[in-house]
Amino acid sequence: MAAPEYALTGDLNLILTGYVEPNRPRIALQLAQRLGLELIDVERALEERLEDTIERIRASYGERHLRTIETEIMDEVVLHRRALFRVPGHTLMTCGHLSELQRNGVIICLVASLDSILRRIHLMLGARYHEPGERARAIGEVQRDWRIREIPGVVEFDATTVNDAILIERIIAYWRDLAIRRG
Repeated sequence: MAAPEYALTGDLNLILTGYVEPNRPRIALQLAQRLGLELIDVERALEERLEDTIERIRASYGERHLRTIETEIMDEVVLHRRALFRVPGHTLMTCGHLSELQRNGVIICLVASLDSILRRIHLMLGARYHEPGERARAIGEVQRDWRIREIPGVVEFDATTVNDAILIERIIAYWRDLAIRRG
């Protein structure tokens, strides 16, 4: 791995949340690499631990089982330092570690316009987009994830009209400025 472009002194974490599907994992990976941070993807860790997709686990075992394992993963996540966490907003809101995560890191929420989100949901769901239940479920996930935006101190980056490269550069510029302010 190449040397990080902008390292912060200390043990600050970057917590990436919000909605820019399906590119969130790639954006998080590129940011982690460029900033020299360990990447911890909570959704991927959940699927690895359960050895199945989140959707199938939810259908087979229910939401409660999924949240129990998610809480166990978040209990481990908060122990890391100098890491980039990719975490759904609803997980941040319900994990019980939000104040600790904010104390040891910066929460960045990726946002987009409603039109942009509906287009992305349509692309993600394909023909299932025309099923009202599927569309409502996907929009409900966005609404749950965006509740994190109500929390003071959450930094928003609008991904509506920018490509991944520009979005990543803007986040890196913010991180660099934060490093300068922190000395």
